[in-house]
Amino acid sequence: MANLIWKKQLSVGNLVIDSGHQNLIGMINSLEYAIKNKDGSELLRVFEKLCDFARLHFKDEEKIMQAVKFPFIPHRLEHQYLLDELQNTLGGLVAKNDIWPESAIDHYPEFLRDWFVSHINNGIATLKPVLQAYAYDFMPI
Repeated sequence: MANLIWKKQLSVGNLVIDSGHQNLIGMINSLEYAIKNKDGSELLRVFEKLCDFARLHFKDEEKIMQAVKFPFIPHRLEHQYLLDELQNTLGGLVAKNDIWPESAIDHYPEFLRDWFVSHINNGIATLKPVLQAYAYDFMPI
């Protein structure tokens, strides 16, 4: 499959969120590369980094949504779903000594790409019109 690529159309109009999404794209692409190359230690490293970063990024997104009075509960549930999925997969990966099951080699990168595109197009994009009233670098204290 082709790597995810950041495009201007993916911007939601906020530096914190856009930068986070760019980082997530890079991590998803790195994860896919490690899976395809069957590099267990790199896979584990990238996966742990993805889990940690996603958790922080989602907190920032939710903080911004709260500050601009955007209904964020459905979005929070979406975030929790992905965090649970990542944590379960990471636990399984560690338990199997960093060996990725053959059944997941094609499935997982596609799952992450699909989740990310859906997250942008069906979730966070609805925040874009609201963020237009704020500076691009807006981040509540």
